[in-house]
Amino acid sequence: MKQLIIILNISLLLAACGGSNKEEQKTEGQTAENLVTLTDAQFKNAGIQTGKLEKQSISSLLKVNGKIDVPPQNMVSISVPLGGYLKYTKLLPGTYVKKGESIAIMEDQQYIQLQQDYLTAKAKLVFAKEEYERQRELNQSKASSDKIYQQSLADYTSLEILLKSLAEKLELIGINPANRTVSNISKSISIASPINGFVSKVNVNIGKYVAPADVLFEIVNPADIHLVLTAFEKDVNNLFIGQKLIAYTNSNPEKKYPCEIILIGKDFSEDKSVEVHCHFASYDKTLIPGMYMNAEIEVKSSNATVVPSDAIVSFENKQYVFIEKGKNQFEMIEVKTGNTENGFTEIMIDENKAKETFVLKGAYNLLMKMKNTADE
Repeated sequence: MKQLIIILNISLLLAACGGSNKEEQKTEGQTAENLVTLTDAQFKNAGIQTGKLEKQSISSLLKVNGKIDVPPQNMVSISVPLGGYLKYTKLLPGTYVKKGESIAIMEDQQYIQLQQDYLTAKAKLVFAKEEYERQRELNQSKASSDKIYQQSLADYTSLEILLKSLAEKLELIGINPANRTVSNISKSISIASPINGFVSKVNVNIGKYVAPADVLFEIVNPADIHLVLTAFEKDVNNLFIGQKLIAYTNSNPEKKYPCEIILIGKDFSEDKSVEVHCHFASYDKTLIPGMYMNAEIEVKSSNATVVPSDAIVSFENKQYVFIEKGKNQFEMIEVKTGNTENGFTEIMIDENKAKETFVLKGAYNLLMKMKNTADE
């Protein structure tokens, strides 16, 4: 019985040792898969160069989108303050007009009535003024009562007020009251363009009646167009006034338009974005308000851990670098990569690993050696 117990104990001990050896062999096998060892000749031919990781500022491209807009002073909605019927216009969307150019003729009987009221008030004012001056002289000589004098003053003042208000109404519809006489009373008025620009909208047709609140035309002066981009909260801190960027359209991405940020919004919308206003370096007539554009903004990230881009190799859709483990021996470790600039690429790596000596040149040769060894 005692011998049987001893035999069982020895069997269990051997089994435990065998399992331990298998675990050790398995661990060594996993590590060996990421290790590559070169002979002196292979090391020389591979052109291996090693060194420590660097810290430097590296740029990245922030890609945003937006559309072309114009400032409020460069977009005008044309309406008729007193309303009326459209008698004539030749405008079509895209038509270029000059400031002061007649763009429409309107007709309405109220234009006739307004001119009539003005000329009537003007004639009455002449009489009222003479009567007021006569009553003033009589009152000074006590030949008339104060009541009659005050009444003539009130009549004269009321007509002055009426004439001034009617003159303002005439100017509102484009009629110069100083040139208005009995012989040139007109049933029509001319609408003039207040700015130079292109017609963007035509909302009426000839013969249609328009109310004072209706917009007949919209005119845009594109000389001061700007680009309005949408930037999200996480990117706003990387933007600043005067920052340069490149914009392009979807239809012609090869043509680049240099721009500069002139204004950054201060209020976030519901989707946590702000408007970024940019000026084009030069005006291009092919750019039309409302056109959608893409933009690339170069931003800086400070103190990034970088390696030469050639030090990073791709294998099975993952990124790797090699670290030196001993004489002519190197280990491949996975890393996450960031932005690339001037031949350097940012990598995200554990702080302890970052202190190791890395392969800066010849990493691809090490990968080929490792794959060839695995195939064998």
